[in-house]
Amino acid sequence: MLYSRRKFLQTGSMLTAAGILGANKLMAASSGNLNTFGLQLWTLRDVIYNDPKDVLKQVASFGYKQVESFEGKQGIFWGMEAGEFKKYMDDLGMAIVSSHCDINKDFEKKAATAASIGMKYLICPYKGPQKSIDDFKKFADEFNAKGEICRKNGIRFAYHNHDYSFKMIDGKIPEDVMLENTDPDLVDFEMDIYWVVTAGASPEAYLKKYENRYRLCHIKDREKNAAPGVGDASCVVGEGSIDYPPILHVAKKCGVQYFIVEQEKYAGTTPILSAKADAAYLKTIKI
Repeated sequence: MLYSRRKFLQTGSMLTAAGILGANKLMAASSGNLNTFGLQLWTLRDVIYNDPKDVLKQVASFGYKQVESFEGKQGIFWGMEAGEFKKYMDDLGMAIVSSHCDINKDFEKKAATAASIGMKYLICPYKGPQKSIDDFKKFADEFNAKGEICRKNGIRFAYHNHDYSFKMIDGKIPEDVMLENTDPDLVDFEMDIYWVVTAGASPEAYLKKYENRYRLCHIKDREKNAAPGVGDASCVVGEGSIDYPPILHVAKKCGVQYFIVEQEKYAGTTPILSAKADAAYLKTIKI
């Protein structure tokens, strides 16, 4: 059964926002614009299936240099063989750096294929809320095993959070448990900043506390009028309530290497125009 992103889009004290003031001070040491950033293709899920090559060509024209794929009905490589997909991306001046995928099916084959075209990561996109903190300890063991498979193939494994990772269970935060029970040599994390904020936690605080564990991030903004905890509130980056420049500055300083846009809602616009607007905003950010 192919991995379904819809399955893991379910919407579901903690660290405070103390890191924000420190992050604002750090902005003085800004090193320039964020010139290289990627797009999670889930952003274009409503249009990409019709003509993947044309959609990817448009993505490249907006200034994206990287993409992060997902495993849909046409597979990670959108109906193409891995080598064909890489060549097309090369021709567009882009690279596929990572993909969300079903880690429970043919994972060793996926790792070998990803490595063969120079991808950097395979990522677990979702596990879902659990009843016990022990469930997250088991996930950590599973991630270590998947990380070892990736290591043997010359790539990396990572886990992508949602808000449930930051909701306390049995007196502990699942994200902390997974971070502290995975081997840094085998497992990295992709911080979805939107979901951290939605859960009421501080992205900066986590980036600093677990320096060099978050190597990728999702940049996704949150509607200004969204009620606390509401999950379905994505909007064009730069038009929402998340103050991204200081967060991304801290992210870069704390080891994040890949900055990936994702948008899940298109009120008043379209997926393509949203991706274009997101790219235009990111070009203005100095980190």
